[in-house]
Amino acid sequence: MNHRKSYRKLGRRTDHRLAMLKNMTISLIKAERIETTVTRAKELRKFVEKLITLGKKFNSTDEVAKQIHLRRQAFAFLRNEEAVVKAFKEIAPKYMERNGGYTRIVKTDVRRGDSSEMAIIELV
Repeated sequence: MNHRKSYRKLGRRTDHRLAMLKNMTISLIKAERIETTVTRAKELRKFVEKLITLGKKFNSTDEVAKQIHLRRQAFAFLRNEEAVVKAFKEIAPKYMERNGGYTRIVKTDVRRGDSSEMAIIELV
């Protein structure tokens, strides 16, 4: 049973799993839509929504020190400046009136090679 477990391991070590999810987050922010497996998409949703929430806080405050702190938090996680800029300048302002639920997961079909369920994760 999977009671009281807060994340999926996805069959990988911690460092590999986090690197994969960070790269997928960057890809989703740049392309605004990617195709992956259902379990990866569900796990990726947590990372993307936290990043967009940081961007919303960035746009809602006028305090420069707080803005710098929020950008540094996002960059410390992503390590990709253009993805952070796009998330803060283009994506986050679109969701200022929305309280969460920034991503949509649409199940598509099964992958031919290993029959894993595929899904499209996109920004709403």
